[in-house]
Amino acid sequence: MTRIIADISVSLDGFVTGPDPGADNGLGTGGEALHTWVFSEDPDDRQVLRETTARSGAVVLGRALFDIVDGPNGWDDATGYGAREVGKPAFVVVTGSPPESVRLTGLDWTFVTTGLSDAVSTARARAEAASKERGRDLDVVLMGGGATIGSALDAGLIDELTLHLSPVVLGAGTPLFTGGAPLTLTQRSVIVTSTATHLTYDIS
Repeated sequence: MTRIIADISVSLDGFVTGPDPGADNGLGTGGEALHTWVFSEDPDDRQVLRETTARSGAVVLGRALFDIVDGPNGWDDATGYGAREVGKPAFVVVTGSPPESVRLTGLDWTFVTTGLSDAVSTARARAEAASKERGRDLDVVLMGGGATIGSALDAGLIDELTLHLSPVVLGAGTPLFTGGAPLTLTQRSVIVTSTATHLTYDIS
């Protein structure tokens, strides 16, 4: 069964970017430290990354994050989603209007202008089609940004929340939680490495 999974790295003080993120400043000042675990050679970090990307039938992201990853300092063949681990899933972008052009033309992009719920439904259909093609269950992964995941949590669209808690205090930036609806979580797993604590919760 296809599940909807929010998966994001977060600082100890609850930020998913540093201050002043944008197309020219990626994850904001100091924000790259959130993803140290992604490039770690620790076998547990590698396994977490491998499992996350391998189960991704489709990936949802907001327009601000798309502008970063598709920008001049964004993804390339070495640093894109799952670049070191698996093939490339479909990507679904929530946006008010599609971009005039896309730099990363080698990826499968769908732009949904009718809201987050429709974007998740589109991604679910893509993930289910990929599941049939590959003969195994694949999921929808919401990779960010923080506002997109926060809105999805508030709307009750998420089945599972995975946080990669990085040992850094950013002081400011984009918060993951902004006082939205209360959540009941069931802790499913904790994996501790030198670069992150990987926390997985089921959402009731």
